[in-house]
Amino acid sequence: MFNRTSLQAAAALASISLLAGCSVFSDDDADGANKITVGTMSAPTTLDPAASWDGSWELYRNVFQTLLSFPTGSMIPQPDAAECKFTDPTSKVFRCDLREGLEFSDGGKLDAPAVKHSIDRIRTIDVKGGPNGLLGSLDRIDVSGPATVTFRLKKPDATFPFILATPAMSIVDPAKYPADRLREDGRITGSGPYVLDAYEEGAKAELTKNPKYKGFADRKNEGVTIRYFKESAAMVGALKKKEIDATYRGLTAEEVVDLREKKETNKGLRLVDSTGADIRYLVFNPADPSVSKLAVRQAIAQVVDRDALVAKVYKGTAEPLYSMVPKGIAGHTTGFFDRYGEPDAGKAAKILRKAGVDGPVPLTLWYTTDRYGSGTAAEFAELKRQLDGSGLFRVTLRGKPWKEFQAGYQKGDYPVFGRGWFPDFPDPDNFIAPFVGKQNVLSTPYERPEITEQLLPESRRESDRGAVTKQFEQAQEILVNDVRLLPLWQGKLYVAASEEIGGGERALDPQTVMQMWELHRKTSW
Repeated sequence: MFNRTSLQAAAALASISLLAGCSVFSDDDADGANKITVGTMSAPTTLDPAASWDGSWELYRNVFQTLLSFPTGSMIPQPDAAECKFTDPTSKVFRCDLREGLEFSDGGKLDAPAVKHSIDRIRTIDVKGGPNGLLGSLDRIDVSGPATVTFRLKKPDATFPFILATPAMSIVDPAKYPADRLREDGRITGSGPYVLDAYEEGAKAELTKNPKYKGFADRKNEGVTIRYFKESAAMVGALKKKEIDATYRGLTAEEVVDLREKKETNKGLRLVDSTGADIRYLVFNPADPSVSKLAVRQAIAQVVDRDALVAKVYKGTAEPLYSMVPKGIAGHTTGFFDRYGEPDAGKAAKILRKAGVDGPVPLTLWYTTDRYGSGTAAEFAELKRQLDGSGLFRVTLRGKPWKEFQAGYQKGDYPVFGRGWFPDFPDPDNFIAPFVGKQNVLSTPYERPEITEQLLPESRRESDRGAVTKQFEQAQEILVNDVRLLPLWQGKLYVAASEEIGGGERALDPQTVMQMWELHRKTSW
């Protein structure tokens, strides 16, 4: 997505696995003994869903409801606040019928008009970099009585249920959230599993069970304290001192190695990992003379050694990636490996000679210094080492803080730059569509009508998402041919927790958002 933030290589599609407990407190325990404290480096940027397309989703999932959601183990949206389905064969009319008796935590009625209000205000307020970018296919919302909402789309879009399942589409109370501006009192009124009892920006959020909640979540704890850390070392230190029970998002590669290999000094802690869905990649701007020739981009693709990159910089805490659709997502391929094989400077030299390109080719690689974690600078230093070492390129590195970096690539200032991507939803569409077209998320026009006018529209007419693999394989082959984007690696998620904590194997949904209600404190071993 545009603004999903990762401070380290951490995101996942598959479930994580922690030691299962023998017995736990029940959901009816009232003495408050079964409360959990979780540490993270993913603090909310805003408490209003209409403004957020970033790590704020972590909090939203636990205090708001959406019409659809991703219960543990599901890669397909399932009912949350409503039962929903397409009512036409073209995937243009999507109807949702709400559960009976839904209320917001303050007693307000959650009905069809509230749903329409919640999503209409996203479009009306249209925060820059906000979630309105997800609603491009939506034409209008119709309400039929108190319980039925119908979404009418401009064009077929079978991914629309996935969009409604994102925390960006959280349902809010119309009495507390203005239709034309953001809520600014620092509070949250939702209908999710928990109520936000207290919030200290950048420090902590106190969640308690919502007594009015009606949904799929089976809450296995009495409440959760989320502590927000700015430094991973402080977070890991708090875990070792038992000041927190578990962590998600933010462990560095060095900390992962320490926790994994030094078991004697980390007694009582468990470290688990899973294949992730966050990816890193290079973007080429063909408007710049240095990379305007396809042969130059192909030669770079032939030289880059992903195995060395993840081994040296990320110490095995990431995996080489050879397509924009990562492993774990339907339609994943290994297109760049199939085309280029192992890194080979000799083959790259032949590509350049055949195109009449004399080396070494001067290149400037840009990266952001403060968005994707401490490994980014080392990652680009390794890329420079590999490219310079081939004798075919002469690389200059440039780094800037995110806001300046973003302004630069949006103006087309950078010939080659590094970006990261987190999925809004677990569908291959979300790893292809955002990067192509005249107006894409990279501000580097990439017009490919075969993808934007044929393959993507074809796939969006198919509500059975398992039946669209062919279209996405073809789209990825086009990306390999053009080398406008060069995938580098996909992350793994690492979660460290006390052995006393169970439920972690069920806690992450396919959007890599922590479902806090799954965590519980064990009472015996």
